[in-house]
Amino acid sequence: MSSMLFSPVTLGPLQLPNRIAIAPMCQYSAVDGLPTDWHMIHLGGLALSGAGLLILEATAVTPEGRISPDDLGLWSDAHTDALAPLIRAIRRHSPIKIAIQLAHAGRKASSEVPWEGGANIPPGQPRGWQTVAPSAVPHADGETVPLALDDAGLARVKDGFVAAARRAHALGLDGIELHGAHGYLLHQFLSPLSNRRSDAYGGALENRMRFPLEVFDAVRAAVPREMAVGMRISATDWVEGGWEIEQSVRFAQELKARGCDFMHVSTGGVSPRQEIPLGPGYQVEFAQRIKAETGLATIGVGLITEAQQAEDILQQGQADVIGLARAMLYDPRWPWHAAATLGDQVFAPPQYWRSQPREHKALFGSTRLGQR
Repeated sequence: MSSMLFSPVTLGPLQLPNRIAIAPMCQYSAVDGLPTDWHMIHLGGLALSGAGLLILEATAVTPEGRISPDDLGLWSDAHTDALAPLIRAIRRHSPIKIAIQLAHAGRKASSEVPWEGGANIPPGQPRGWQTVAPSAVPHADGETVPLALDDAGLARVKDGFVAAARRAHALGLDGIELHGAHGYLLHQFLSPLSNRRSDAYGGALENRMRFPLEVFDAVRAAVPREMAVGMRISATDWVEGGWEIEQSVRFAQELKARGCDFMHVSTGGVSPRQEIPLGPGYQVEFAQRIKAETGLATIGVGLITEAQQAEDILQQGQADVIGLARAMLYDPRWPWHAAATLGDQVFAPPQYWRSQPREHKALFGSTRLGQR
């Protein structure tokens, strides 16, 4: 009997051969926003994993929107040209669908890479710059106070998202995920912990949702309907008085009415005061509620590491797709091993067919570019 994990699914116009998505994972290995050899090696390997969808890491829409100076970017045609050979190489050797996460880090920008401590880099210091945000409120005590975005700044950010979306379409990518989670700019507008504005973009929920919805509308209008557009959100801040699931449901309903194709449901990131109850599948309940109350296709994440665990989440209707990040870094053949565990089939390039274990001789079957 076929598993649900390896059954087809659609995210709006995007058809996936299975329900495994490789979630965006920052590599902090770009130069001036341009991909390097590391990206070819890293993404090339993941493209051969058998997953149905690969979402490229958080990609900055403006230079000041990078989390670190070494983040990937898509704010110029030079970035498009540098990414194009990588996309072509993946397309030649894998049927995996490819999306990109477009992002602006807001007040969490200008930070050092994680293996160098990840600390905020003040403007004026080497590798640092002035950050922007909904309000002049730093992410943590002692960090750079961001400049509150004025009307011109809001327009510049929105235009950056639109231009990057058009470049993503020009690259032939299959989808766009807008980053509205983990305490980055769009999340900063949503959360009352970071949004202290008194204009039309702050205060009541409708106002705090306004700018993220404007960005979504602009991106949705900038690319053809055949290109999937969704959003990643943090369903709760895990801080009393912050953004929480009831507001997330409202936001998801507004996105659905505007043609959103999927929600990628995470949590946290906007405040160092967060208290996260970590455990297997600890974020899945939020995806389940958004799916149940809006009907939107959801990608569930959060310490999902085992094949049967992923299968059970799908069978119980908690999510439509399983998003894997750290688990894929640890085991880049996770989909192969999951298919073996569940008695199903998975794509593998012909160069690897002879690796098929005897006890799983039908694992790869006679697949050609993912077709059984």
